[in-house]
Amino acid sequence: MRVQGAPDEHGTTGERVHDAGEPEVELARSSSPIARGISGLAARLGELVGPYGTLILTLAIGAVIAFALALGAVGVYDAVTDEDGVAGIDRPLLDAILTIRDPQADALITGFTDLAGTIGMPLIAILSLVILSLRRRSWTPLVLVVAAGAGSLLMTVAGKVLIGRDRPPLTDAVPPYEVSASFPSGHTLNAVAILGVIAYLLILRRRSAWAKAGIIVVAVIASVLVAASRVYLGHHWVTDVVAGWLLGAAWLAIVITAHRLYLLTRLRHDQQRAPAAAS
Repeated sequence: MRVQGAPDEHGTTGERVHDAGEPEVELARSSSPIARGISGLAARLGELVGPYGTLILTLAIGAVIAFALALGAVGVYDAVTDEDGVAGIDRPLLDAILTIRDPQADALITGFTDLAGTIGMPLIAILSLVILSLRRRSWTPLVLVVAAGAGSLLMTVAGKVLIGRDRPPLTDAVPPYEVSASFPSGHTLNAVAILGVIAYLLILRRRSAWAKAGIIVVAVIASVLVAASRVYLGHHWVTDVVAGWLLGAAWLAIVITAHRLYLLTRLRHDQQRAPAAAS
């Protein structure tokens, strides 16, 4: 039962009350030309296509940027690798890992890394978007989680096709073996983007700074452990997972920016409707 006078936590009203805050107000009032330009563009988009249309359109533009980032990874790859296609730190680090491997640890880490694989991570994403969408009675969590996953998949496929880097030798890897190209690490990229957007959605409704910090720390540690597990198991070179982490973080920033612009548009949309509703 909702308490009389208490702000609604569900739907677009809940998004405006709980998810939007001072950052949106400050963006609209900022003296920075860039901030005012972004605010004005979001306002015009909102008038043309509405708040959700602004979110979808911004994510579509972000997808183009994400693809450009994947293309940029080609240049990074060329800059950090030698004529054999292996960066100077890749082989020595893998050799060091081979000296500390343990069968029990291998099995445990294989199980953990599977959580970020082609079955585990989609299940985590689907479960999270269903729970968050139902609790909030909003399509926004579904849009953001799907966008995070689709963008990370786009960058992963683009990087693997364009670069086609070989994985570490099978003799140095722990089965089951991987057969796709090595650069970038899809497990890492997906973990950063999907766990990151889930963490973002969770902290929006937390008022405690400690709770927010705890969620962020858990998401960061989980994504770092996924990256480390890929190198430990010999499924990726360390430069693969570094690239995956950075690309995932870049795409996450784009998704979050799109959502903040959506919230700004939602605020203005509801403010414009308020006088008409009152009359």
